[in-house]
Amino acid sequence: MMKTVKQLVEEANSLVETVSVEKARAMYGEDDVTFIDIRDVRELERDGQIPGAVHSPRGMLEFWVDPESPYHKELFATDNKFVFFCAAGWRSALATRTVLEMGLTNVCHIEGGFGAWRDSGGPIEERKSRAK
Repeated sequence: MMKTVKQLVEEANSLVETVSVEKARAMYGEDDVTFIDIRDVRELERDGQIPGAVHSPRGMLEFWVDPESPYHKELFATDNKFVFFCAAGWRSALATRTVLEMGLTNVCHIEGGFGAWRDSGGPIEERKSRAK
């Protein structure tokens, strides 16, 4: 029987650390914490972004994390705590599970995602469109 997205997200949430937006806001700005925004660039342009967060498009995440990949980003080879988020916490739950399975262990994601961050009054900045 096919699994639904809801089932996959529930499974991911049972395996990964999920932090409240309050805890995420308390972690924000710490030197050894990196926020990873996996939303589509159009979402960033439309809704803004968390200042200082690294944009890692969901479609490239595994390639950026894998040290054997030609697309590997050294950022993911650090000892930082990585706080993943998307718009509402579904994609970030799946992404966090995936990177955990890849061996990146110091990871979590924000319950409620960027929407919860925005609604809690967390800092947001506008992202300018790169299209000309």
